Amino acid sequence: MEAHVTFKQGVKECVPTLLGYAGVGLSFGIVAVASGFSLLEIILLCLLVYAGAAQFIICALVIAGTPISAIVLTAFIVNSRMFLLSMTLAPSYQSYGLLNRIGLSTLITDETFGVAITPHLKGEKINDRWLHGLNITAYLFWTFACVMGAIFGKYINNPETLGLDFAIAAMFIFLAVSQFESVQRSRIKTYFVLIITVIVMMLLLSLFMPSYVAIILASTIAAGLGVVMER
Repeated sequence: MEAHVTFKQGVKECVPTLLGYAGVGLSFGIVAVASGFSLLEIILLCLLVYAGAAQFIICALVIAGTPISAIVLTAFIVNSRMFLLSMTLAPSYQSYGLLNRIGLSTLITDETFGVAITPHLKGEKINDRWLHGLNITAYLFWTFACVMGAIFGKYINNPETLGLDFAIAAMFIFLAVSQFESVQRSRIKTYFVLIITVIVMMLLLSLFMPSYVAIILASTIAAGLGVVMER
């Protein structure tokens, strides 16, 4: 059974996700500069918010003159899925101190979760040093990519031609496939049922509420259903 126990291993296993970060980060830098944000403000958004979707939304809301309270609430709702991601990984890190666990969970993203969940599901040994290596590498590279987009974005008239808009989707497809390779056959049917359930609920709920709220509710309901089905 493979072990994931060193900071260096975490850095190495983060590398495949960096292409997705590069694409979205460059795009955000371009959008943020066009929205009137300074380089310092962009850096602070990356370091303090550290969430691609929320950062794009913040730019749009600021341009629209939205009150700061509404911007904060919207960013909180969009990022509330991080509660689910952190709680999923929590059993592997419950023996560590409070401050260490806060540090681990604060830098969890969709992408680093996608990498970390695979050894977690396989029952392979993972520890805090490995996850710190994974998280910190992603955190620093995301900030770097956004800054590069802000600095050199004016020279990229059409970033879509480089395939940057598809980079994040391609990365998630890779992460999903790598997880299914190790899944027991008996669980594959369960996972497909949950995937279909999430898609159907998202489509139905989107008819009555904002799409980001529909995604959160659908994911929460499907997660609860998955726990019941596993038992």
